[in-house]
Amino acid sequence: MKKVIIVIGMFSLIAITTKAQSPAGAKPAATQTAVSAEDSAVFKFDVEEVNFGTITQGDTVHKSFAFMNAGKQPLIITEAHGSCGCTQPKFAKDPIKKGEKSTIEVTFNSTGKMGVQDKTITITSNAKGGQKVLHLKGTVEAPKTPAAPAGH
Repeated sequence: MKKVIIVIGMFSLIAITTKAQSPAGAKPAATQTAVSAEDSAVFKFDVEEVNFGTITQGDTVHKSFAFMNAGKQPLIITEAHGSCGCTQPKFAKDPIKKGEKSTIEVTFNSTGKMGVQDKTITITSNAKGGQKVLHLKGTVEAPKTPAAPAGH
């Protein structure tokens, strides 16, 4: 009998503790309203693909992707990452207000790369449509070797 009373007491304590952890006046997740699609932040890029042309292996390329927040809510970028370690994006940590412009700066290091390259930059934000993917394309050629001196 004592065990039954202890078990019931423990369940009551757990239920009370769980209830106490909810913030006062908080709505259950199902009843909270989200920002509607037409009111959300919207990326409007000048270009979503940049071609850096032909470079020599080992060169580093720096390119910018300019954009504007064409939505009604502030645009918040939470993450941006390249498709490999050779592609590093940098972005504004502060919210970009409606109508404001910003850039995502991308650095591509061609060390160890050869041939046609198509590197992607995936941006995660609160913008309409979720993630956005940008492309940095170009060709990496082998370094030119110096010609051997004549007569050898």
